[in-house]
Amino acid sequence: MANWVTLIQNCVSKKPNNQLTRLYLLTFTTFLCTLFYLLGLWHHSPPSLTAVAATHRLNCPTAANPISIHNSTLDFLPHHFLPDPAVAAARDFHAPPCDAEFSEYTPCEDVKRSLNFPRENLVYRERHCPAAEELLQCRIPAPLGYRLPPRWPESRDAAWFANVPHEELVVEKKNQNWVRVEGDRFVFPGGGTMFPRGASAYIDDIGNLVNLEDGSVRTALDTGCGVASWGAYLLSRDILAVSFAPRDTHEAQVQFALERGVPALIGVLASIRLPYPSRAFDMAHCSRCLIPWGQNEGIYLNEVDRVLRPGGYWILSGPPINWQSHWKGWERTRESLKDEQDAIEKVAKSLCWKKLVQKGDLAIWQKPTNHIHCKITRKVYKNRPFCQAQDPDTAWYTKMDTCLTPLPEVDDIKEVSGGELAKWPERLTSVPPRISSGSLKGITADMFKENTELWKKRVAYYKTFDYQLAERGRYRNLLDMNAYLGGFAAALIDDPVWVMNIVPVENEVNTLGAIYERGLIGTYQNWCEAMSTYPRTYDFIHGDSVFSLYQNRCKMEYILLEMDRILRPQGSVILRDDVDVLLKVKSMADAMQWDARIVDHENGPHQREKILYAVKQYWTAPLPQKNSTQKAIN
Repeated sequence: MANWVTLIQNCVSKKPNNQLTRLYLLTFTTFLCTLFYLLGLWHHSPPSLTAVAATHRLNCPTAANPISIHNSTLDFLPHHFLPDPAVAAARDFHAPPCDAEFSEYTPCEDVKRSLNFPRENLVYRERHCPAAEELLQCRIPAPLGYRLPPRWPESRDAAWFANVPHEELVVEKKNQNWVRVEGDRFVFPGGGTMFPRGASAYIDDIGNLVNLEDGSVRTALDTGCGVASWGAYLLSRDILAVSFAPRDTHEAQVQFALERGVPALIGVLASIRLPYPSRAFDMAHCSRCLIPWGQNEGIYLNEVDRVLRPGGYWILSGPPINWQSHWKGWERTRESLKDEQDAIEKVAKSLCWKKLVQKGDLAIWQKPTNHIHCKITRKVYKNRPFCQAQDPDTAWYTKMDTCLTPLPEVDDIKEVSGGELAKWPERLTSVPPRISSGSLKGITADMFKENTELWKKRVAYYKTFDYQLAERGRYRNLLDMNAYLGGFAAALIDDPVWVMNIVPVENEVNTLGAIYERGLIGTYQNWCEAMSTYPRTYDFIHGDSVFSLYQNRCKMEYILLEMDRILRPQGSVILRDDVDVLLKVKSMADAMQWDARIVDHENGPHQREKILYAVKQYWTAPLPQKNSTQKAIN
């Protein structure tokens, strides 16, 4: 009774009663929840049998009513079907191992195919890629007994014989200290045809004539490189050389260079430009490279001029330099050697080069820092004409010319054309002159700086899941398939690696010149074709949006098979791209027996861009099968 009195008092009281208010809200909420639950249950419940019968009697069948009154069977199957997804191309992708005979296959420098092209001016040694129907649809095997190369710097001096099983150079160059076999290894003493005291002493001789220590010389080009000992020994001086040589009778010389951990490509000076931008190298070098510099209107030396930086050096040793001392050993007449040197001097003069010095077996010329004086004296000295309306950075199947590539205009004779470069190592992070001058459309100095910082973050993230990349010394030869400004390579500058930076020719902006202005190296490439290198060149391959770039240009499997060809066993791959693209890539990577997985973006799982991380499994060509057929003995 007392409770009822209290309740009545609370109701008539003017004071607010919080307890009663909460009771009202709870009761009202419970009512609403119950009401909506019953409504939902009624809405989603099947019609009653009475309603079904009524519908049947009225002959009004409905799609929502699959119940049969006659047999009382209920149909719970769905009646709205999506078509089956199209069978993915990856499911049909099959990449079996190739035969062992293809273990050193270079598709665009195939020896048999090259015989179909003219031998004049070495055109047959240039790139001649197979048509789509000729491409191998199999994975290139490593030779039987293949082993991972020794780690740098040990690899500079030794390589496993099983990896490059060729003794031709050992026999042919046995008196020149190039390479010799010791047990299961090749040993590289550092010698060369023109540096019998070794590459290090030879570089010291150059350093006595040109300053190689102040950071002004960072990038170098070695033409006809042999086993690349010159480039190998420049690395300890912070000079990064790109070595190239054709695939010719000197079997596997570029392959030796790559096994040693030295940057190299298959290439030749013939009729098309070298695959580098203009003003790329601080120094170019030829040591008995047998290139006829004075012939064909000096077209080969003219191409060296295109890729040399303003103020850059060209170094020549071997015939015809110092012919007075060597003509007998070279088995040449004095007259022919003198004529050859006179022709080279004439070409160099037509390029407005200055001969700095000739001392002993070395001769060094220097390219001018601008073309003001060259233009003034052109009529007097009969300098070669300047090229007109030609992009000096275009160098993919671009024919060489005999005209002189003009340097960017300057206002003062003391000014460096194209902008003066910082010395190494400041050059790496300084804004490249091509960017600061506005030559690269849409790329600003701020964008360059932001890109540099971005790649530091990305590479640090890569190392959290690719432990081989994080392990110092595990990798040596790296490839970036779409380098943009070289940020990936710059982020790895403190690791004992080098990166070949690729700028695809399909890119809207040609950034390879800016990469060289950072003191890095690279080349042009169309990834619908094979790269000019041997199988098993790289320990690691990186690609940013490569498959999106080539999505409508060529088949995805062509690019993946090429990646597999140039990747070493147990090497790894990191690809960044849209998640849908990477899912297709992963399907094919699984078919190639890569251990692949997709990793979240460094900014978290909510980004459409993902990262594919894969490791190529170790496998080699099998043991050759013995022929069990016995010859009959008469």
